[in-house]
Amino acid sequence: MLVLIATALLLPARASADAAIDDTTSHRIDQLVALRAGMVGTSKGQLLDVLSGQFLGTSYGANTLIGSATEPEKLVADFRQVDCFTLVDYVEALSRTTDRNQFVANLIDTRYAGDQVDFTHRKHFFTDWANVANTAATDITATLSPAAVTMSKHLNAKADGGPYLPGIPVVDRDITYIPSGSVDDNVIRGLHTGDFVGAYADAPGLDVTHVGIFIATPNGPVFRNASSLAENNQVVDTPLGDYLQTVPGIVVLRPR
Repeated sequence: MLVLIATALLLPARASADAAIDDTTSHRIDQLVALRAGMVGTSKGQLLDVLSGQFLGTSYGANTLIGSATEPEKLVADFRQVDCFTLVDYVEALSRTTDRNQFVANLIDTRYAGDQVDFTHRKHFFTDWANVANTAATDITATLSPAAVTMSKHLNAKADGGPYLPGIPVVDRDITYIPSGSVDDNVIRGLHTGDFVGAYADAPGLDVTHVGIFIATPNGPVFRNASSLAENNQVVDTPLGDYLQTVPGIVVLRPR
């Protein structure tokens, strides 16, 4: 059962909304913050690897966030189920949290522009992380391959001119991606564990269709992601080579 609490996790003054956090998630936050606190001196990539690994097997759940053009935004943290974007939201926020009361502030900082818990300030697009304050990552896609391609996009505008998200303006942005066929050994060697990877969207108005985290393992590179595929329906490690065969290309953001 989802409950609204504003005391178990102390909200910073800048957050005007209540936090929607269930008891299970509250307990998991304590566990993961304790894990993170014990990893002083660990690199950012290693932190993202270890913390995201704690979500392996977590059920896939779409539409867990609360807010729209007509419904007031609430700050949601729900570790019982995640989609591809909330997974990276939570892990990025946790990677910067060594005290429980920091988590909400870090989640707000990660998910919203200008720390404003509001639907219009939510970072709805993957590349917002590298373009909208407060930036959580740097777009390194163009540096990884001479085969990188840049496309001018009108984010949030469908082919027929209507919006994907009513109440959100259209944003003109150049999106650089590496075609999947050009992701060779040199590109993979340039990736770091913890890099955020998005599946480039051919469709108008979108930058990516799916996101996850690159992890280098002894058995080869994997794409850690909350998969909605029927055979998965949970957070899984997908061999990167297998995943590349299913998408047009990749956009890579490096966490700060």
